[in-house]
Amino acid sequence: MRVLVTGGAGFIGANLVRLLAGEGHVVTALDNFSVGNADYLAGLDLEIVDADILDSAAMGRVVGGHDAVIHLAAQTRVPLSLADPRGDCQLNVIGTLNVLEAARSNNIRRVIFASSNAPLGRQRPPAKEDKAPLPVSPYGASKLAGEAYCLAYHGSWGLQTVALRFANVYGPFSLHKHSVIAEFMSATKAGRSVTIDGDGSQTRDFIYVADLCRAISLALLAKTGGEVFQIATGVETSVARLAGLIQHTVDGTMHVVHGPARQGDVKRNYSEIAKARRLLSWHPAVALAEGLKETWRWFREWPLK
Repeated sequence: MRVLVTGGAGFIGANLVRLLAGEGHVVTALDNFSVGNADYLAGLDLEIVDADILDSAAMGRVVGGHDAVIHLAAQTRVPLSLADPRGDCQLNVIGTLNVLEAARSNNIRRVIFASSNAPLGRQRPPAKEDKAPLPVSPYGASKLAGEAYCLAYHGSWGLQTVALRFANVYGPFSLHKHSVIAEFMSATKAGRSVTIDGDGSQTRDFIYVADLCRAISLALLAKTGGEVFQIATGVETSVARLAGLIQHTVDGTMHVVHGPARQGDVKRNYSEIAKARRLLSWHPAVALAEGLKETWRWFREWPLK
């Protein structure tokens, strides 16, 4: 297939384009490089387009000629959504609308949308597709709106949309990320202390990026549309336990301090993945301890910039 990946120079994008190219797809990576890193794509045999998803005219031009779009480009940080909810909305809602409109106008039949558990917000875990969304942050609200537009474009025009609710993703090519594992490892490599928000009892579901990318690839080829899937491990891990695992992985060189709890944070978060197992024939394969070792190996080898 001819596949366009928005946010192709970002963390997940850099991993995904490698997988898709290895599977024989013809890949175009679109990024505005405000966050993504061009070095992540160095030496790869693919087309790279410098464009912004907020530029509807550019999106209309770039999307044409592809069979499918995987839409990863987004504002992904809860604190930034609190600081600038309008900017979060512009990028995550209008940007997604631009992608869907470009796909519709170019007769692209399939769009995979990167969502999150954030739309569920106040729901008690485990996160499931049939629970009513109750977002607690502007980020959660913007991702929920993106999901809703994907479902609406399927219902109105038959666009084969699939929204994947990513758990907390970690792995190679995440040096620029502000997620907990990337923050802990980049700080440790630089010799800085790491900060746990609150007491560390908050829980998350951590999924290795290679497992996530396999799920995206399977969703790309699946016959289903107008669906939402939880993509996670189903394992609940506290941030305090995670810190202990990373401490072991980096041979005890990580120094931990505690800060205040984060506004808009979800206390417990993990997913049930039965639907993805059943309809996508997908399951996670990399255990957390193994994935942390691979991630730390990449962090040690990649230069700090």
